[in-house]
Parts: sequence; structure tokens; C-alpha cells
Amino acid sequence: MRATEVLKSEHRVIERVLTCLEAIAERALGTEPLDVASARRALDFFQHFADRCHHGKEERCLFPLMEACGFLREGGPTGVMLHEHETGRQYLRDMAESVERAAAGDRDAVRRFAVQVRAYSRLLREHIFKEDYRLFVMADHVLSSADQEALLRSFGTMETHDMGEGTHERYLRLADELAERYHLPKLAAAGSAAACGHCGCHAGH
Repeated sequence: MRATEVLKSEHRVIERVLTCLEAIAERALGTEPLDVASARRALDFFQHFADRCHHGKEERCLFPLMEACGFLREGGPTGVMLHEHETGRQYLRDMAESVERAAAGDRDAVRRFAVQVRAYSRLLREHIFKEDYRLFVMADHVLSSADQEALLRSFGTMETHDMGEGTHERYLRLADELAERYHLPKLAAAGSAAACGHCGCHAGH
């Protein structure tokens, strides 16, 4: 398995939880109160699995290797992705603040949360498309098999040392639990297992 395939598989998990986040926001704009517990869990997933783990692999492992192969950061594809990562982090901070204000009874905060979710979802879905169909294609074109293997090892090292044993699996379970709560179908078993094939996970995915 190539390292870029691991990242693509993680995108499918991220998209699934993003669909849950969208449902949480839309229901709160209707007749239901904001599901604060699920909103907090979804944001925790994005802060740790999507950003710290997934984006961390890109920023600390993939992007520097691509730049070493000649891709420019300033005005180049990795620079664009880094900027979008930072924009997403600001959305996550804003959403977390809105959820806490909503939990304290601020109805306007629910509306702000919904607006922020829509903006974050649009950003992240477009970002994933760019990576899946442009950035990773470029990476696969220039990276050797040895480069891909080195990336897989660096993914595993980063997760074990930075995330902690079992953390990745815990967030995959969280994703499954949110998906079940919001009635999303399970991911195909093959795709699920592939996501952690060589990325430092020990129980599979």
C-alpha cells in the first residue's frame, strides 16, 4: 500500500464524520435542540484525528518530501494545502466556542455554529477533493516506492510517539458511533482495514 492510499482512506472516515457534523447543525436549526454531546465529540474528532493526526502526517511527512522533490511551498501546491489547514483550524476554534455558548443557552450561538459548520464543510470537502485528485496524483508521480515506504514508516512513528498507543483506533470507534447515531451506513470492510495498513495502528481499521 502507498502512503497516499492511507491518506485517501482517512479522508473517507473524515467525510463520514463531516456528514454527521452537518446533520447536527441542520437539526439544531429545526425543531431539535443542539446535540451538544455529539457536537463536542465530532469537534474532538476533527481536532485530533483530522487535524493533529491526518494533517500532521501531511505537514510533517508528505509535504516536506514533496518539496525535497522540487515542489515549491510559496505559490505551490503544498503551500495552498497548508493555508487551508490553518483556515480549518480557525473554523474549529470558532465552532467549539459556539457550541459552548449554545450549551449555556445562547440561541444565537446555535445559528453561528450552523453557519460555521457549512463554511468548514465546504472548505474541507473541496480540500479533500484537491488532495485526492491533484496533490496525491502529483506525489505518486514523483515519489519512488522507497519514498512511499519511508512515508509509511514515518506515519507509524508519528502516531505511536505523538498520538499514543490506541488513540487512532479510539477515534475510528468514535467515528463509527457518530455514524450509527446519525444513521450512516458502515464503511466497506476492505476500505476500513486499508486506512491503517501501515500507519502505526495495531488493531486494524
